[in-house]
Amino acid sequence: MEVISLNVGKPKTVDYRGKPLETGIYKMPAPGKVQLHLEGFDGDGQADLVNHGGADKAVCVYPIEHYPFWEQWLGKKLEYSAFGENITANGLLETEVCIGDVYEVGTTLLQVSQPRFPCFKLAQKHGPADMPAQVLKTGYSGFYFRVLREGQIAAGDPIIKQESGKGSFPIKQVLYLMEHGRKDQTGLAELAALETLSADTREKFQGWLDTAGR
Repeated sequence: MEVISLNVGKPKTVDYRGKPLETGIYKMPAPGKVQLHLEGFDGDGQADLVNHGGADKAVCVYPIEHYPFWEQWLGKKLEYSAFGENITANGLLETEVCIGDVYEVGTTLLQVSQPRFPCFKLAQKHGPADMPAQVLKTGYSGFYFRVLREGQIAAGDPIIKQESGKGSFPIKQVLYLMEHGRKDQTGLAELAALETLSADTREKFQGWLDTAGR
């Protein structure tokens, strides 16, 4: 497993359906080592701080293995950070990576916190309005790390697994519950109690459980 590209960028204003939209999805590969803090990389930023960024979503990761599929689906060549990810990586697939897994990357220590749930900004960047739905259909979502130890990361750094998450809940399973979880009370209860899952997602799942129990 390896960091193929390390990507950062500040929010910029783009056109979306004739209106200005501020977004942090347009990141670029960074040369050399980049410092990672508890809430993100130097030189990086998000426009929508409600749904992006923060300690539980400090680092966005996307598997390079999915790029050929999207290139065929979109009919164009994709550059690194096509999905606004900080780390374009190999060997970290959503069917295998689990909530709570811990990895050493460069001099940092990172823990998997939640799936990256697709939003309309993917459609703005690439064109097709149904791209977020296609991400959900395929499960090719990517995911987020929280930072357990600050440090530096560069392209080419190995990604070394240090610990498996409790319960072994793959990213793809959690993504499915984020979309369809109201129908799976058992799955919701297990994940709402999983301390390594991001706080926002746990609260959402607990809210669905509370609503179903009324």
